[in-house]
Amino acid sequence: MKTLIEPFKVKMVESIKQTTEPERNQFLKEAHYNPFLIKAENILIDFLTDSGTGAMSDQQWAAMMQGDESYAGSKSFYRFESTVKEIMGYKHVIPTHQGRAAERILFGVALKKGDMVPNNTHFDTTRANVEYNEAEAVDLVIPEGKIPEKIHPFKGNMDLNKLEEFLAKHHQSVPLGMITITNNSGGGQPVSMENIRETSRIYKKYKIPFYIDCCRFAENAFFIKKREKGYENKSILEISQEMFSYADGCTMSSKKDGMVNIGGFLAMNNDDLALQARNMLILTEGYISYGGLAGRDLDALAVGLKEVMHEDYLQYRIRTAEYMGEKLLEAGINIIQPTGGHAVYIDAKSFYSHLPPTQFPGQVLVCELYKKGGIRGVEIGSLMFGKKDKQTGEEIPAPMELVRLAFPRRVYTQSHFDYAIETIIETYKDRENAQGLKITWEPPFLRHFTAKMAPV
Repeated sequence: MKTLIEPFKVKMVESIKQTTEPERNQFLKEAHYNPFLIKAENILIDFLTDSGTGAMSDQQWAAMMQGDESYAGSKSFYRFESTVKEIMGYKHVIPTHQGRAAERILFGVALKKGDMVPNNTHFDTTRANVEYNEAEAVDLVIPEGKIPEKIHPFKGNMDLNKLEEFLAKHHQSVPLGMITITNNSGGGQPVSMENIRETSRIYKKYKIPFYIDCCRFAENAFFIKKREKGYENKSILEISQEMFSYADGCTMSSKKDGMVNIGGFLAMNNDDLALQARNMLILTEGYISYGGLAGRDLDALAVGLKEVMHEDYLQYRIRTAEYMGEKLLEAGINIIQPTGGHAVYIDAKSFYSHLPPTQFPGQVLVCELYKKGGIRGVEIGSLMFGKKDKQTGEEIPAPMELVRLAFPRRVYTQSHFDYAIETIIETYKDRENAQGLKITWEPPFLRHFTAKMAPV
């Protein structure tokens, strides 16, 4: 059939509140033009993030009922650990309350001042946790990954030549290397198996431990199955197992492809580093068999990690992004092409070509989409990744000005997406009237979460 239906049926509903445009203007003003600060009850369609915002299945809710809340050595932990080992294959599995906690622990025990960490593209919390330890996060994505309109099947790939050149010069200052699948900051773009394999080879050449940021591992595996020769007949589990076999460990925010509302983990093979990580876990998160999570959370995660590999679900999810992307392109709106796995990324630089990066066109678009239709997205541009010149204090823009519309898993139906498409197109028609923004207050780290802004 030509119509691809949602591979689930609705069992429970949650009401969403309608608001008027004048009301939304006031809510936005009160939030200092930062939609992170708007109450969720005043959002109609929330595409802020796909992290922890999905709907759990009946099987996950059933699993929660057998949650073992023992402080140490619960049955829930061992069910979770067994699932992670089956998919990722690593010796040590360390639960955390979410992905940034896994990053904080890993970098806290592995990094020191002056170190460098290469990646295809670090996401915001990964970069912030590297920099918090006074190390440098280095992005080495392929050139195609920086050109929104460029078509490439694996735009998340590591630039292998640049990685080789970088490590030849700096390997003594690199305690670990990473790759992010899918590459969130670059448009949710996948990384090929060949690129993961070659990235691993280069890291091993310089004896550098290799970690995968695997928040969306199943989506990446699905792209490999569909786009990379030799994998069309392999299961998502088989492809995932091969991806992880090339690395020494991984970090995961399970709020993405774990299909849960809270949770994460750090996994690795290194005994000494795992011991240090568990000591840090006990100090800051909880005991080694719960890591800040309830037993029921671990049981829901054990089920979610398997459900996310169902191909009917992955086909529907990837097709949803393609559908929205096709409609926006037909309307003349530039996006990152091809669409990725969990979101559509609008090129705000071309959307508002009359606004300079110093007036944050991505944040302007986020605000205008909320005002026009009650839709909340997130800026991935000079507010999130821009920096200030240490000498002059002037803003240094990010390479791209994007707005990410991230889709909660198993939450919205096609009519919600059609409404969102209509809102984006109407906003585009009125683009010449949009006004730039300026920062009036910002924190020292991750400023996009809490920064206050005002019209220029």
